Amino acid sequence: MTTLMFILGIVVFAVGLLVSIAWHELGHLSTAKLFGIRVPQYMVGFGPTIWSRRKGETEYGIKAVPLGGYIRMIGMFPPDDQGRVSARSTSPWRGMIEDARSAAFEELQPGDETRMFYTRTPWKRVIVMFAGPFMNLVLAVALFLTVLMGFGIQKETTVVESVSPCVIAQSQHRDSCKKTDPSSPAAQAGMKAGDKIVSFDGKPTKDWNTLSDLIRDSAGKNVAFVVDRDGRAVTLHARIATNQVAKKDAGGNYVDGYVKAGFLGFSPATGVVKQDFGESVTWMTDRVGDAVDSLVALPGKIPALWDAAFGDGPREPDSPMGIVGAARVTGEIATLDIPASQQLAMFVFVLAGFNLSLFLFNMLPLLPLDGGHIAGALWESLRRNLARVLRRPDPGPFDVAKLMPVAYVVAGIFVCFTVLVLIADVVNPVKIS
Repeated sequence: MTTLMFILGIVVFAVGLLVSIAWHELGHLSTAKLFGIRVPQYMVGFGPTIWSRRKGETEYGIKAVPLGGYIRMIGMFPPDDQGRVSARSTSPWRGMIEDARSAAFEELQPGDETRMFYTRTPWKRVIVMFAGPFMNLVLAVALFLTVLMGFGIQKETTVVESVSPCVIAQSQHRDSCKKTDPSSPAAQAGMKAGDKIVSFDGKPTKDWNTLSDLIRDSAGKNVAFVVDRDGRAVTLHARIATNQVAKKDAGGNYVDGYVKAGFLGFSPATGVVKQDFGESVTWMTDRVGDAVDSLVALPGKIPALWDAAFGDGPREPDSPMGIVGAARVTGEIATLDIPASQQLAMFVFVLAGFNLSLFLFNMLPLLPLDGGHIAGALWESLRRNLARVLRRPDPGPFDVAKLMPVAYVVAGIFVCFTVLVLIADVVNPVKIS
């Protein structure tokens, strides 16, 4: 049964992956057709075609390897200075450029002269190329909101999990009390496990962050607080101690370091808590920031990833993970002994995170990524407007094809990195259980 559930989790992720890819390419397709660009193909996947159907001027299909997708637009690159699109040079670098240019004019038909991608104004090309990653961003936001507002997430609550008998500086990393340790304010006040703190010093405490901040700001004060105990409101009194506690950032997240602050002396219970729209937006903003930081830090994680794949190094929880690794994680989720609703929420979270990563990755200003084409269109717009201001001749379209040698190098680096991640995901995968 466990094996069957593991396979089911992988299948669910594969379906979600295909939908995400198709949704991304739909953004490119719809905007390209909106601006009159001819699109001969819309494909989900790579490799051999397993199903396709032509509708109008576009062939729609699914290919065997669900590791990406593409649409083919006529005239992605402009012709060269002599108007040629298929001349072949003996230079390998020039050959790459001319191959790319020639491929951009494949299937050119009468009337396509005005329907090529490069003939569109830069802002239209930016929209076409941005539309794909933007669709992934939209899907990520929708999925995150579904989980945050519909299912809820595991968070610390205002319910008491346990009461500390004494005051211990958190930097000491010990659980047992010494005879010289003073009793905790919570223990002296008579707080019990299961109490739910509903107000503190006359202020309502709807969430843990609010309560935590109130306690930290009350060092040395005599405070009354109300707890819900078995349906009864009980008022307790305590003199808040000053203690060394874990440092928090502006968003309420624990960070490295310690500060002197108020200390009551209890551990909050965790539970599944639904978020309102404002809390959800704040949470997603934090996650986008975390994702950007992870993307920037990616090169620095390669040595540890190599050691995890080919050496005896551990696989860190925040290690880069590919499609195979994500599929294994969803397989693990399906085998966890948790409610089905939480399994579904975790599935959606993984898929949402995958779409957010697709958005950020594709926005990198490097060919062959969408961001590279966007950067090329913006550069063309800048230099054309600059020429107009300086009353110089129009420099014409920016020839993105000239950057193809760089694109091949970038693509080669991506392929090597993908293979490294794949090997690590197989031999030393990230595990959640």
